[in-house]
Amino acid sequence: MTKIFAHRGSRGTHPENTLAAFQEAVRVQSDGIELDVHVSKDGALFVIHDETVDRTTNGSGSIQDLTLEEIQALDAGSWFDESFTGEKIPTLEEVFQLLQKLNFKGELNIELKTDQIEYAGIVEKCVALQERLQPNFAIIYSSFNPRSIIQMKQLRPNQEIAFLYETVEMANFVFEEVKFEAVHPDYRLLKESFEIHSQYPKRVWTVNQEEEMKHCFELNVEAIFTDYPQKALELRSEIKE
Repeated sequence: MTKIFAHRGSRGTHPENTLAAFQEAVRVQSDGIELDVHVSKDGALFVIHDETVDRTTNGSGSIQDLTLEEIQALDAGSWFDESFTGEKIPTLEEVFQLLQKLNFKGELNIELKTDQIEYAGIVEKCVALQERLQPNFAIIYSSFNPRSIIQMKQLRPNQEIAFLYETVEMANFVFEEVKFEAVHPDYRLLKESFEIHSQYPKRVWTVNQEEEMKHCFELNVEAIFTDYPQKALELRSEIKE
């Protein structure tokens, strides 16, 4: 049965990568949650998709140039809807704590956002946090940057890693040092992913249209990442019946 991962939380119904979005993902009983991680000027792990805060907050500037205090002062909810005014960009630790509190038992996919900026120490920081908090849910690390997941595997050999890609050229990257456990292809490369990575579980992104969801269910892919987890879960349930 294809698993449903809430992409950046329930991004279609809540401001992405906020505690509100992750809480909604848990409420609808998503099988997994996907989020993105960057590093602030003073070394804090922040959960946000873009390299800058411009699109999803009332502020501006690059994550790497802003401090924890400056980032936490921003409003990351009102851009989506006034009812979410006051939502913050959470730290990865805050997300871990929320999921522990909500007794989340699914899988958390942490995308290391190092394809544009290779944040120094991001892998070590994630591992240190994970080892300190010992979350009771499964964790997967993925990245478009092969070096980041290779480094993760070398640092933590039993850690599950997955290779993200959006072009055929990227899909054909040769991993010589380590083996990954799954691939995360763009939906538009679903056919190619079966040809290039036939032996690997596939978690496909970003699957929002009903026909695309049905297609993935028919192919029995490992999982889909969707902005509408409740919609996907309901459709999967209908098909099963």
